[in-house]
Amino acid sequence: MGEEHIKIETPFIRLDALLKFAGAVETGGEAKLLIQDGGVKVNGQSCAMRGKKLYPGDRAELDGQIFVVE
Repeated sequence: MGEEHIKIETPFIRLDALLKFAGAVETGGEAKLLIQDGGVKVNGQSCAMRGKKLYPGDRAELDGQIFVVE
């Protein structure tokens, strides 16, 4: 568990793409189900939008693992 910093080269990254890019899930379908079931928090609040745009400074949390967008 802990915090992992994810550096992006674009202005934003979608939540489902972040989880896949960070290796938290293996497929986009797995990310979709986790997000729809309320298993992911964005900036401390539950988020059910898989297309949620995350910008540098945003934080996503899954099973105690925190992903910080840089």
